[in-house]
Amino acid sequence: MWDFEHESVGKAFDISYTLPSQCAAELEAGTADIGIIPSAAYAHIPGLSILPGVAIASRQAVRSILLVSEKPIDDIRSVALDNSSLTSAALTRVLFEKCWRGGRKFISMPPNLTAMLARHDAALLIGDPALKVDRSRYLTWDLADEWVRLTGKPFVFAFWAVTNLTAHQTRVDLAAIFQESRDHGLRSENLVQTAKTWAPRIGMSREDVQQYLTKNIHYYLDGPCLEGLQLFYRYANELSILPRARELQFVDAKTALASVAIRS
Repeated sequence: MWDFEHESVGKAFDISYTLPSQCAAELEAGTADIGIIPSAAYAHIPGLSILPGVAIASRQAVRSILLVSEKPIDDIRSVALDNSSLTSAALTRVLFEKCWRGGRKFISMPPNLTAMLARHDAALLIGDPALKVDRSRYLTWDLADEWVRLTGKPFVFAFWAVTNLTAHQTRVDLAAIFQESRDHGLRSENLVQTAKTWAPRIGMSREDVQQYLTKNIHYYLDGPCLEGLQLFYRYANELSILPRARELQFVDAKTALASVAIRS
């Protein structure tokens, strides 16, 4: 979002912030034109096109998507799933079936670790709550790391999707706008500024935030990521976790757009 928040390009967009799962809901309802959505949402919502080249993915441990428990994996019988997640919840179920012998019960709950573990054997946490888990106290499994072990592919957690393109007239290169914003945000001086801004907000050191942004997150929807994404859709469909995802559809280089709503 760097250019949207720091450059004049943001003036062409009506921007608001919410959870990725809510971004998907707004795209489906037609109240937003562009949103960063959980990968799993693409299998549920017809008519979406993907902005090429940009993603929230990981090629190794991601740190912010964790299965947490006080029990070994074989003793886990029920799992509380963070209800702000679509993709991570689906990934959890895929990994249990493919790696951990399946047969567990899954229940959606708000992301409160104490409450989740009071009622269930394990908890899925995403985002800031996962980053702040005391790993010396609990057994933890990093889901991106487990996926890479299983498949040898990166895991794509989210990407930008577009809907309702035919309603607009002005033609701009949406893909270039979002790719350039990503590239500008990843400049070293801008990463330092991002870490400085967000570290006190989420209770982490600047160094830890900057390491997370540079080492754990992969921002490119490249060939290996597309292979991993399609494999995830195949596994999730075979296991009846997600409906069959249609063939990946991408936004053309020049896409009709006027003043739009965007959810990030």
